[in-house]
Amino acid sequence: MIFKVIRIHRIDGEGNLKAFVDVALDECLLLKGLRVVEGRSGLFVSMPREKGRDNRWYETVHPMDKETKDALTEVVLGAYEQR
Repeated sequence: MIFKVIRIHRIDGEGNLKAFVDVALDECLLLKGLRVVEGRSGLFVSMPREKGRDNRWYETVHPMDKETKDALTEVVLGAYEQR
């Protein structure tokens, strides 16, 4: 699986949200709305999500295994830190 960052939109300000990111998967599927967030242990990648009828947030994209999540995180954070 090949991940390629297509767009990074940085968010200026004091909040924890640092950027929105769009990623292509094998140049045939576009994942929109990943977020780079500053957490207690540093930066992490948050998957796209939407608000449910119960006012809770639910992820709409889930990596199926740890290796895929780690590879996606590495590509996104690497691109974020380069720009």
